[in-house]
Amino acid sequence: MPVRLMESLATTGPLAELFSDDSVLRAMLDFEAALARVEGKMGIIPRAAATAIQQAARAARLDGAAIASESLPSGTPAIPFLRAFTQNIRAQNPAAAGFVHWGATSQDLCDTALILLLQKAQSIVESDLQRLERALQRLSKRHRRTVMLGRTWLQAAPPVTFGLKSAGWFGAVHRGHQRLTAALEDCLVLQFGGATGTLAALGNHGPRIAQALADELELACPEAPWHTQRDRLAALVCACGVLAGSLGKMARDIALLAQNEIAEVAEPGRAGRGGSSTMPHKQNPVGSALALAATQRVPGLVSSLLSAMVQEHERAAGGWQAEWSIVSGVIQNTGLAVACMAEVTEGLVVDPERMKANIAATHGVIFAERASILLGKKIGRDKAHKLLEEASHKAAGGKRKLSEVLAETPEIAQHLNGAALRELERPENYLGAAEEFRRALLASARPGRSPRQRSRKKPSTN
Repeated sequence: MPVRLMESLATTGPLAELFSDDSVLRAMLDFEAALARVEGKMGIIPRAAATAIQQAARAARLDGAAIASESLPSGTPAIPFLRAFTQNIRAQNPAAAGFVHWGATSQDLCDTALILLLQKAQSIVESDLQRLERALQRLSKRHRRTVMLGRTWLQAAPPVTFGLKSAGWFGAVHRGHQRLTAALEDCLVLQFGGATGTLAALGNHGPRIAQALADELELACPEAPWHTQRDRLAALVCACGVLAGSLGKMARDIALLAQNEIAEVAEPGRAGRGGSSTMPHKQNPVGSALALAATQRVPGLVSSLLSAMVQEHERAAGGWQAEWSIVSGVIQNTGLAVACMAEVTEGLVVDPERMKANIAATHGVIFAERASILLGKKIGRDKAHKLLEEASHKAAGGKRKLSEVLAETPEIAQHLNGAALRELERPENYLGAAEEFRRALLASARPGRSPRQRSRKKPSTN
C-alpha cells in the first residue's frame, strides 16, 4: 500500500502497510477465526459453524472504506466490521452466521487486533534499531581517537572525542531499545472479557477459552481482562516517547554539526536526497530533520494516551475510542525516527580535519580550564581562575593563542614554563576519561549484564 500523501513525512513504508485498512482488517479477521476455532474445539459452538467462520475469515475481502465510514455513527469499527463479516458468512452458511463473535464484545475484537498489529510492528522497529546500534558501535570505534570540540551552552568547551559522542548516542538508544522491548513484550496480551469483563456469556468456560485463544494467537493470557486498565499501552507509548527523545537529541547534534559554519559531519548524499527547490548548492540534513519532526510529534501523542487512561468503570466512553490513532501514530513516528537515524549513521561522513581546525580556531581558550587547574596548584584556585579569565578575554579579543598571552603574563609565566605552555594546547592530552567512558558505553550492550554489574567491572578495550 502506498503511503498517503498527508502522512508521507510521518511513517515508513512497512509501518504504513502494517497500519493500513487491509492489515487492520486482517488482524480483526484473525481474531474472529481464532475465537471460532477454539470454541469449535471445545464444543462451545458447532464445529461446522467454526469451520465455516474460519474459511470465511481466510477468504474475506471486506471493504475497508465502507467499514470506516460506518464506524463513526457506530462509535467503534467493530460493529460495521462484524456486520459485513457476518453477511459474508450468511451468504455461504446461514447457520454459521449466528455463531460469529460468540461470547466476545467489540472491545475484545478491537483491542486484540491492535495488539496483533503491535506484535508485527515489533519486528519492523527491532530490525532498524539493530541497524542503528551496530552503526553507532562502528562509528564510535572508528573515531575513538578523533578529537573535536566539546560544546556547552552551544559554546566551545574543552575537547572530547567523536567516539565518545557517538557512544553517548549509542548508550541512550540502547537503553531506549531495552525499555521498548520490555514494554512491547508486556503489552502483547490478549483482550477477551465479554460485556463487562467477566465472560459471563461463556459460563464457567470463560478462562479456559481465554487461555486457548491466547495460545492460538501467540499472545500472553492476562490474569483478567483489561478493558479499562490501560497501563500496559501507556507504558509502551511512554517507552516510545523516551526513545524518540534520545533519537531527537542525536538528530539535533548531527544537524548542528552539519551546519556550514561547523561542517564537522555530513549526512550521506545521493540523487534526490537533501536538495533545495531553489538553491542548487544545498545539501540539507534530511534524515535528521525527519527524525526531529517525528520526535516532536511523539510527546503530544504520549500525553494524549496518558490522558485517555482515565476510563470509567468496566468499559470507557471516549478514552478507549481515542487510542487506535494515538498508538498507531506513536509507533509510526518512533519507527520513522529509528529508520532515519539508522540510515544517517550508516552513511555519516565525518571530517576529522575540520574538527581539528575548529579547535584551532578557538586560539586555545578552550584550554583555560586546564591552565587554571595547573596554575591553581601553585597560587590557589580563585586567583588562578581570575588570571585565566582575563588572559582568555585578551586572547579571544586579539585573536592570539592563549599560550602566547600566558607566556607574557608574569604572574603566570613564573609558574608555568615554556614546556608546560607548549603542551597546554594539545587536545589529545586533555581528554580525561573519554576513552574509558566510551568503552563502558559500548560494553553496556553486552547481554546478561545489569547496570549494577557494569559499574563494578572495568570494560575491555574496543
